[in-house]
Amino acid sequence: MQKKLNNSPHAGFPWPPGLAGHLTLPLAGLALAGQASAAATAGGPIGIDEQINNVLSPISNAIASVIFYSVPVAGTSLPLIVVWLLTAAIFFTLYLGFINFRGFKHGIDLVRGRYSSTFEDSPGQITHFQALTTAVSSTVGLGNIAGVAVAIGLGGPGATFWMILAGLLGMATKFTECTLGVKYRTERPDGTVSGGPMYYLKRGLAERGMVGLGSALAVMFAVGLIGGSLGGGNMFQSNQAFSQIVGATGGDASPLAGYGWAFGMVIAALVGAVIIGGITQIAAVTSRLVPFMAAIYVAACLFILGSNFTQIPAAFGAIIDGPFRPKASPAASSA
Repeated sequence: MQKKLNNSPHAGFPWPPGLAGHLTLPLAGLALAGQASAAATAGGPIGIDEQINNVLSPISNAIASVIFYSVPVAGTSLPLIVVWLLTAAIFFTLYLGFINFRGFKHGIDLVRGRYSSTFEDSPGQITHFQALTTAVSSTVGLGNIAGVAVAIGLGGPGATFWMILAGLLGMATKFTECTLGVKYRTERPDGTVSGGPMYYLKRGLAERGMVGLGSALAVMFAVGLIGGSLGGGNMFQSNQAFSQIVGATGGDASPLAGYGWAFGMVIAALVGAVIIGGITQIAAVTSRLVPFMAAIYVAACLFILGSNFTQIPAAFGAIIDGPFRPKASPAASSA
């Protein structure tokens, strides 16, 4: 596994040797599922995991080809969705006067509850801290760990620079979404609250005389949200967790190999026990799990940095030098 990963497109990057091993760990976990599937297809009966994959792959590939439609730019493929997201982030950053930087302290104060007298006197079903932990629980892992590892593996250390830049600009987009979500949410007499993009698309555009467009976009988002929750929000995360467990218990020889469907059902049952209770139950669980999860995450990062502190300057050099290369690496350009 290690040898195979070292022949990947990112191998030509000047990553410090001490950090290279940590980079390949998440990539190795993601690669195990593909290896197991290929081994099963090459000979012997196809297991349930492979049967499910064969049925769903054409559907997911068709959807991905539309969502991530790419155009050739400077010898590489550029997904149009990236252009759209960055364009919106830059627009909101400039239009709102760099609120992503000016309002950072204010955001911390909001989370701390500085502008609310008591939870009982404030509208909503959960506290500010519970809202924060609920949001963090759905992003750390898929976006901040697995997504970063895959991006660096495919684009090299220079991808880190662009991810940081996109994250800073994207804070303005997130501010806009949250503000609209609060402005156009529905507060019922019993204290329950409903909101989100489907609400501000419909009600916000209706205020501007675009009732039909708002309703259509709201329905499109709601349908897309179902697909995103099942695909990116559940399937990818559970598959990643299963791949890591299989890798830690022997890889292809693991007694769990081929039982991804069973692992998924167990995860689904555990998640179902939480989400059936509604947002209050979700918030109650995340408010206890997320701080513990964040502490482990930060401690692991500090341990890796501390174990390789002499390589940190070289890593920063690779991050700064990499973004402006036309190709990810010599290995990638020769492939």
